[in-house]
Amino acid sequence: MTNSMQPLWTSADAATVTGGESTLPWQATGLSIDTRTLSPGDLFVALKGPHFDGHDFSANALAKGAAAAMIDHLASGISDNQPLLRVADTMAALEKMAIASRTRSAAQVIAVTGSVGKTGTKEALYYVLSRQADTHASAGSLNNHWGVPLSLARMPVGAIFGIFEFGMNHPGEIAPLSKMARPHVALITTVESVHSEFFENVEQIADAKAEIFSGLEPGGTAVLNRDNQHFERLAAAAKEHGAKQVISFGVSESADMRLTGDVPQPGGTDVSAEFMGTSIAYRLGVPGRHWVINSLGVLAVVAAAGGNVIEAAAALAGFTSPKGRGETHTIGIDDGTFTLIDESYNASPVSMIAAFQVLGRTEPGPGGRRIAVLGDMLELGASSAKRHTDLAGPLQKNNVDLVFTAGSEMALLSEALPGKMRGGHGADSDEMLALIQEAVRPGDVVVVKGSAGSKTGLIVEALVASAANNARPKRAANGE
Repeated sequence: MTNSMQPLWTSADAATVTGGESTLPWQATGLSIDTRTLSPGDLFVALKGPHFDGHDFSANALAKGAAAAMIDHLASGISDNQPLLRVADTMAALEKMAIASRTRSAAQVIAVTGSVGKTGTKEALYYVLSRQADTHASAGSLNNHWGVPLSLARMPVGAIFGIFEFGMNHPGEIAPLSKMARPHVALITTVESVHSEFFENVEQIADAKAEIFSGLEPGGTAVLNRDNQHFERLAAAAKEHGAKQVISFGVSESADMRLTGDVPQPGGTDVSAEFMGTSIAYRLGVPGRHWVINSLGVLAVVAAAGGNVIEAAAALAGFTSPKGRGETHTIGIDDGTFTLIDESYNASPVSMIAAFQVLGRTEPGPGGRRIAVLGDMLELGASSAKRHTDLAGPLQKNNVDLVFTAGSEMALLSEALPGKMRGGHGADSDEMLALIQEAVRPGDVVVVKGSAGSKTGLIVEALVASAANNARPKRAANGE
């Protein structure tokens, strides 16, 4: 994402940076590694993945209007009389472009990671900072060894702020990304036992997240959740890597950006906070206590990066949930509508409980119920079964009326629930969709959540499409 459409790379600059050779002069306004999302004027980078080779799509990219294709060998359908940037290795060349882009930029660079909430927080940062100055940010969840260099190489020279998201599920993945991005401000939203399949304990997860400080610029700032049990460990790691300042946020009395009040409102929350002696009151345009806490982190980052905190706080009233992370839809059915809360992007025990809290704070319409539609949580290792069944308590605590489940792990949760709460179980999202369509009725509030691999997003897409096409899901004949 960026506010600039000026030429980003010329054939001469790209050739110099990568050590490659351009067959023809060209100018690119963007970069792409996927022909499905390529825009005319993009430089297409033909990366090789475990299941595909981008070179096989180079001809298609050029046909769709790519400014040029960066390749390390000629593939079928392309020739040297087309605009090509020929390099020794496309992945290495992309990394060189990323490093060069970072070197030529005077932007305040912000890096974001965390066990949960990193993409939503990155989106909120982009939302508030882009209203103050030219701002560039990673698109979607481009947060891995491909996504970060691609996002860096896309950063316009004139950007004032650059925001980049770092993801990981193994140790050692974030450090090279941080050294490439060289952030001035590094935020860790929180550390929880997520991706625990690949770690012996949560302390190892904390250490892996703390790799974000590896590339911190001299005099840089770490922004940390004061309420998290690993705060001291993370703060120590930040200082070891040269952080000049640690700014904390949260409910704790010792937090620098401290929550002093939050009042749920329809579609959002009224928030009050105190930052180093200054009181701040603002409306947050998304519901949920987890969003409230992360908004404090957003404002702390704005302060650390030299932005206007008061303006950023005011802007949060217009921020809405990104797709799959709390986006709300009104779905038409026979005799009325129901509310659909889309939390389908991903799931962990912590984010599940946060979604249940949002559901618990949302009042159903007349005759409506609170319904949770849940797919398996993945990458939980040996503790997976227990961590699924442990969700029964939070579901009951938040007054959820019915729970629909899909997948072998969620079957265990269904068994752990009281009989009156069991809405139904399906082997996969397709089976669960049919159950939901039969059960839903006017006034219901339905939250859909699961790990990306459980494909609960397909349920949301089908329900939203049914409303858009006016093909309203039918409720059960008995209204139950």
